[in-house]
This record gives sequence, C-alpha cells and structure tokens, in this order.
Amino acid sequence: MDALADVVRRAIDRRRELLLRLHAEGTDCYRLLHGTVEGAPGLTVDRYGPLLLVQTFREALPAAAVAAVHAAVGEATGLTLEVAHRHRGAPPPADHAWHRPTEAALAEHVCHEGGTRFLIQAHHRGQDPWLFLDLRAGRRAVRALAPGRSVLNLFAYTCGVGTVAAVAGAVSVQNVDFAASALEVGRRNAAANGVAERCATLQSDCLPVLRQLAGQPVQRRGKHVPFVRVERQRFDLIVLDPPRFAKGRFGTIDVVHDYGSLWKPCLLALADGGAALATNHVPEVDEAEWHRALRRSAEKAGRPLRSLDGVPVDPDFPSFDGRPPLKIALATV
Repeated sequence: MDALADVVRRAIDRRRELLLRLHAEGTDCYRLLHGTVEGAPGLTVDRYGPLLLVQTFREALPAAAVAAVHAAVGEATGLTLEVAHRHRGAPPPADHAWHRPTEAALAEHVCHEGGTRFLIQAHHRGQDPWLFLDLRAGRRAVRALAPGRSVLNLFAYTCGVGTVAAVAGAVSVQNVDFAASALEVGRRNAAANGVAERCATLQSDCLPVLRQLAGQPVQRRGKHVPFVRVERQRFDLIVLDPPRFAKGRFGTIDVVHDYGSLWKPCLLALADGGAALATNHVPEVDEAEWHRALRRSAEKAGRPLRSLDGVPVDPDFPSFDGRPPLKIALATV
C-alpha cells in the first residue's frame, strides 16, 4: 500500500504547475494518475470536482488500497474528496475485499472545466465517465472558436463539446449520438449552464445524418432500414469524435483504414471559412501520416485545407514516447 501511495504522490507532484493553470481557468476535473505510464499499470485516478474516481482495468484494488490512494491524494492536494472505485477488468476472486463507497460518493456531482458545469456520477448504467478528461484540449479549442458560430457535434456522447460551445457563445449547437441515455445527460448539462435553448440533440446513427447534411446519399444495409431524415445544411464548426471501429446498418467506421469516409462528408457539411476538429484515439496511428491522409481526403473532396494543426493533449495524460494515443486535429477550409 505504501508503494502505491508513493506512486500517487509522485504523479501529483509532477502535475503541480498544470493543476495551478487548470484551477486558474476554472477547472476542477483532471487525471491525477495515469498508471500505465506512471508506475501503476491498469489504474487511473481522476478528480471530478468533489469526487475522486479510482478505476482499474486489470486487477481490482482491495478496499485497503483504495483507502491508501484516497489518503495519498488528500495529503498531496489538501482536498477532501469523496472516493469511489470502479473496476472494468476481469472479475476478482469471490472473497475480494471491495471498497464500499459512501452514499455521498455515489451521488450525482457537478464538476467544472473552464467554468462550464458538467454532471458526473461514479456508478451509472454505462461504462465510461460522463466526461472524457483527455479531450479537454479539444474542448478548449472549441471554446475559443465557437462564439457566433453554428456547431455540429458528432458522436456527441453526453454533449460535453456542444455544451462548451454554447457556453462560449455559439449561436446554435446540434449534438448527434445514437445513445438516448447519453443525450439525456447532455441535455441536463446544457440546462445546468443555462444554454438549453441553443443546444439541440438528435438521437441517430451519425453516418446517415452526416451524409445527408453533406448532400450525399445514405448508404444502408437493406432497403427498408429506417433513418432520421434531415435537410442538407452547412455549419461553421464541426466536431468529429468517432470511435475506433463500429459496424452498423449504415456502414463501417474504421478510423485506422478509412477515416476519409467520415472526413469527406464532414468537410462537405462545413461552411466556407469554417473549422473542423477531428480526433483519432488509436495509439498505432502516426499523427503525421494521419494529417497527410486528412489533407489528401480534403483535396479529393474539392475542399482543400487552408490549415491543419495538431492540438496537444494536456500533460495529465502522459505517454512513454511523447505521443499520446489521442490525437486531435484542427482544420480550416
């Protein structure tokens, strides 16, 4: 337990400067330990406002270890946080000594990023936390670009990017995702920030929606597969945050081998002078090669890019080689 506590304290020490910057911008949610790189493989420790979320992806931590992590965080930060452990790996032995969170830890909480309010809950029906912390740099870029613009947020999940855009002054935001429960959290995020009237949600597979917005025919497996109908439209800012791979009734998403099938319609739905923020979560994808592929795809689509820049992930998500798995690209046409 002492060794794990030391790992946690050292990780927090490495973040001192970053935490000061984040606090100054109104952010109280961040990763305190990225165990794969920082000496505790299969373990992450995240702060979400008043909640400390300890997640395990290999072996579950016993109650005593969770308590040691909790105490180390309190000593290193001076914060009094509720703690909850969430295990996402193989089932532990039947006699595993589980950490038992308090009712307060399991309650719904509010955390903040750049002053924007986000709902968070340690245990819920889904697998992932309601806010992905590694995408913070992307949301920061959207915050700077959004004022006065129309925004399309694809694969929106709980609409974190869309909420940030609306709070920053976007005139309208359309969030698209297939998961009704995630969009409901997104609507509540928008309401919590007083921007519900500018944040629309559309429950749908993103592929048919994107293709219709771009003026392309919808591809589907079977003539009688229904889909949500939308009119062709262009947006000033589009956020494209797809999963690594997904196969459905409207085609296959494969960000390793065929990012262009998403990128082309994205650019066709982008207004002249607009901007697109795209992500790629696959560690094996080389960022420079991905950028070249994005430029080639834009040329073929007749929408050459005026600029294409990487958006570095914040340093609470370190990597062994300085190239984090999440890559964020910001392009303009």
